[in-house]
Amino acid sequence: MPLTINQNVFITCAVTGGGATQDKSPHVPRSPQAIAESAMAAAKAGAAIVHCHVRDPETGAPSRDLKLYREVTDRIRDADIDVVLNLTAGMGGDMVFGPADSPLPLALGSDMASAEERVAHVLECRPEICTLDCGTMNFAEADYVMTNTPGMLEAMGRMMTEMGVCPEIEAFDTGHLWLAKHLVDAGVLKSPALVQLCMGVPWGAPDDLNTFMAMVNNVPSDWTWSAFSIGRNELPYVAASVLAGGNVRVGLEDNLYLKRGVLATNEQLVGSAVNIIESMGAQVMDAAAVREKLGLTKRAPL
Repeated sequence: MPLTINQNVFITCAVTGGGATQDKSPHVPRSPQAIAESAMAAAKAGAAIVHCHVRDPETGAPSRDLKLYREVTDRIRDADIDVVLNLTAGMGGDMVFGPADSPLPLALGSDMASAEERVAHVLECRPEICTLDCGTMNFAEADYVMTNTPGMLEAMGRMMTEMGVCPEIEAFDTGHLWLAKHLVDAGVLKSPALVQLCMGVPWGAPDDLNTFMAMVNNVPSDWTWSAFSIGRNELPYVAASVLAGGNVRVGLEDNLYLKRGVLATNEQLVGSAVNIIESMGAQVMDAAAVREKLGLTKRAPL
């Protein structure tokens, strides 16, 4: 299909993530205050959406603590800059198996929760957007499996829809888009849907351009999508996504470096994305424009 550049682009900043990056860069925020401050700096640099995980403030380990989510949410909402809040709902589906000759019982690091537990912070904080990892896959390291069964996704998706929170479908491979379309057809998710194409994450879709365009071509034409790649291809994927008609995501969840040997901050990565987008002749959308485009409602926490 011919490429049609996106003339109005929104930027999502993935502020901290849940990976083991907290000791690899001093710029990866841990505490609710640091996460909120980094999110606000990213918004001032041009991000219309901030995607937030929370971490244990002492160890930096990923957390599902409702109090931490509430503090991050309150700090961002009380800030002097407007931004769309996107909270992860990916936690609670982690299975770490033992060695091949003794896979069970599950190993340290496993965290399997009910659908209600996995979206409890979403109900508590009422963000405009929350993520829905639309599939199960071997994920990046050792014997860790990101687990999202069809039944779990249907239950979580229905709860998100009933809350009035927009699910951002995280698609790590083409089959995840197939399942997402099924959830829309079944009335679990509303159409047109919002999709994030997650490229280059082992062992999902590789971030070569042929695979990327296969992903793009599997997104229904009336859906809104954005994309990212991890590591050194994060910023090149800003250009690729805009050129292919989509929106972009950058941030320390996906990449720690501004260039080889130079550690980045979230606002620097967002600033680089703004420069790329504007140099392509496109405009960067603000939070109000994104809410209008996606039909989002900003709500107060319960």
